[in-house]
Amino acid sequence: MSTNGLPSSAQAVVIGAGIVGNSMLYHLSRLGWTDLVLLEKGPLPNPGGSTGHASNFIFPVDHSKEMTTLTTESARQYVELGVSVTSGGVEVARTKERMEELNRRMSSAVSWGEEGCELLTPDEVLERVPFINKDVVLGGFYTPRVTVVDPLRAGTLMREYAQERGASVSASTEVTAVDVERNCVRRVHTDKGTVEADYVFIACGVWSPRVARMAGASIPLTPAVHQMISVGPIPLFEQTSGEIEYPIVRDVDTNMYERQNGSDMEVGSYAHRPILIDADDIPSNEEAALSPTELPFTSEDFDPQLEQALELFPEILTVEGAGIRHAINGLLSLTPDGMPMLGETEVKNLWSVAAVWIKEGPGIAKAVAEWVVEGAPETDLHSADVSRFYPHQRTKRHVDARSSEGYNRTYGIVHPMEQWLSNREVRLSPFYEREKQLGATFYETAGWERPWWYESNEPLLEEYGDRVMPREAEWESRWWSPIINAEHLAMRDRVALIDVSAFAVFDVVGAGALDYLQRMALAEMDVDVGRVVYTSILDERGCFKADLTIMRLDDGLFRIVTGGLDGPRDRKWFGARGRGTCSRP
Repeated sequence: MSTNGLPSSAQAVVIGAGIVGNSMLYHLSRLGWTDLVLLEKGPLPNPGGSTGHASNFIFPVDHSKEMTTLTTESARQYVELGVSVTSGGVEVARTKERMEELNRRMSSAVSWGEEGCELLTPDEVLERVPFINKDVVLGGFYTPRVTVVDPLRAGTLMREYAQERGASVSASTEVTAVDVERNCVRRVHTDKGTVEADYVFIACGVWSPRVARMAGASIPLTPAVHQMISVGPIPLFEQTSGEIEYPIVRDVDTNMYERQNGSDMEVGSYAHRPILIDADDIPSNEEAALSPTELPFTSEDFDPQLEQALELFPEILTVEGAGIRHAINGLLSLTPDGMPMLGETEVKNLWSVAAVWIKEGPGIAKAVAEWVVEGAPETDLHSADVSRFYPHQRTKRHVDARSSEGYNRTYGIVHPMEQWLSNREVRLSPFYEREKQLGATFYETAGWERPWWYESNEPLLEEYGDRVMPREAEWESRWWSPIINAEHLAMRDRVALIDVSAFAVFDVVGAGALDYLQRMALAEMDVDVGRVVYTSILDERGCFKADLTIMRLDDGLFRIVTGGLDGPRDRKWFGARGRGTCSRP
């Protein structure tokens, strides 16, 4: 123990005491790691991060099974901790297109096992939300298990659990540097002393990129503004008990949500212009008027959304005596693809647990703790793996461009094949100009502009006729062309030239290459030179991590070819298992 009360060493240091950092401390403790240190630059229990100003509700249904699973697990933990209130929630539709999307959300709910969901008529919406203007909506999607939670109380309970088992907590402690030796994280320097550490977890939300840079690593996210106001007092709400009785409403066609908070109504917006902040420009606790992540409100950005909220809730938002009692530009974390940043970074034993929201925080911490302690998480986290990005996708230009584009898609109707518009034409194959001449429609794969079909092949539609199997429904035929099917048929009947520049390629070289790949691959790798083996790669639980091809080019030279989208993840997987472990000198 150092003289200032900060331990001189620990098995793991967790940086950040928002819901994510507290959850990491809790779940590492539950899995038997007790030599832990939690560092937080702000005061406790509310250190001034995004956890302190979040609206704290959980809608469990998502089109992503991965995110639905993590959210459901988080909701379970909040209930277990006694910090959860069930309110139910309604997503309302103002357009026919949105009603079709709500039908798809109903399908996702059924697919992922979320019970009790219903599609509602306007009258049924009014039955559940008696103060809504039903004339504005065409219907709604009701989820009974929508909850409101207290993440600050949950964090306190989690910290106390870990502390009872030996963890140390140091608040008002600023991290000043992170040391790395031989690409292994070694120690964390603070304004109160230094902690030697085997593992470091960066769980400090909007500050995560700054801390990662201290270690020479990158966490590609950006802090961004989310506007929210609180209107009150509202007499109808004053007659209720507790924080919330009425269902939360997501007015998804306007990118807004509205929820009761005691005697007030909170109105939050994802519809205003994207407002990005650099992590280094976030004010300190001392400089901030409210908290570091609650910036001054810019009403001109919110005024159009306020009019839409008044249209949906004219009776309660215009009631005599009610006014805007609180208004903030609250900071949250955005990423280039909207998913969290989880997993080991470029630096061994330095882990990212960032870009995580209240609704999935405890579930993600449980999964990451399993990943570290047991070798693999019970929930597949590949879509959120921090190693999924290529170098060009980690640049500020790319992060800012995609995060800005994605912000207004938060409640958007997003087709699975819908393409990003920003920061395109970053990686072009040698055949790009010729492909353009042939009328290629390009979709992006890991930055590559990849032909999806060629207008020059339109005559194939007449040649193959009904065999093309056109798609009748608008949704399934969106971001698609029947030329694709015709090209497949022509390739079967004749021959085709395919541009595979987007595939990722890396080599395993050296005297131990064969033995290494025998351990890594499920298939037999001791094959003749010149053979190509298609094989599965399994994780420590025996679950599929990847499927790819490995070519034996020489006795000590193997070439791995994998999908362009999976390239960084697979390269990280192989590299991390070829470097050995980090041990203290």
